[in-house]
Amino acid sequence: MNAMTGRPAADPDRSAVSRERFRQGMSRLGASVTIVTTNGAAGRAGFTASAVCSLSDAPPSLLVCLNRSASVFETFAGNDALCVNVLAPEHEALSRLFGGQTPTPERFAAAEWRAGVSGAPALIGATAAFDCRIVDVSSFGSHDVLFCHVMDVHLHDVAAGLVYFDRRYHAV
Repeated sequence: MNAMTGRPAADPDRSAVSRERFRQGMSRLGASVTIVTTNGAAGRAGFTASAVCSLSDAPPSLLVCLNRSASVFETFAGNDALCVNVLAPEHEALSRLFGGQTPTPERFAAAEWRAGVSGAPALIGATAAFDCRIVDVSSFGSHDVLFCHVMDVHLHDVAAGLVYFDRRYHAV
C-alpha cells in the first residue's frame, strides 16, 4: 500500500516501459555532473554521478544515488562521509576518469584535493563542494539512495557548470 495515497503500491517488476526507452528518455533530462568522493575507515573512493539532488535546506541535505554493483559501492558503504563536487567545464576529462575503470589512485592523482570537515576529499576548483555525513540509506531497484546531511559548502569564485544532456557534456 502506498503510504501517501492509500492505493496499492506499484509493482516495480511490471514496468510499463522498456529499459531502453526509459534510458532514451532520461538522456533528455539534463543533469549537473558531479564527482562524489569518500574517505574513511573503508578507504578512499570516488565516482562520477549525475543522480544527485537537493533534498531540503532545513536541515541542509542532499540525495546521492549509488548503484550497488559499482566498484566503489563497498567503500562508500563502509564510510559515513562523502563530498559532492560540482564540476566546471574544465573538469570534463576528470569526470571521464572517475566514470570509467581507472584505478582509484590514478583518479585522485589527476587533480588537487583538500580534506573537508567530514574527511572526504573536496576538489580544489570545483564550482561547489558539498561536504556531507551520510545519515540514512534506502534501497530501491539497483541503487542505494544516500541521505546526506551537508556539514559545509565550498564555493569557487567563478560559477560555471558542466551538465550531461543527450549523452554529451555541455558547458553552462
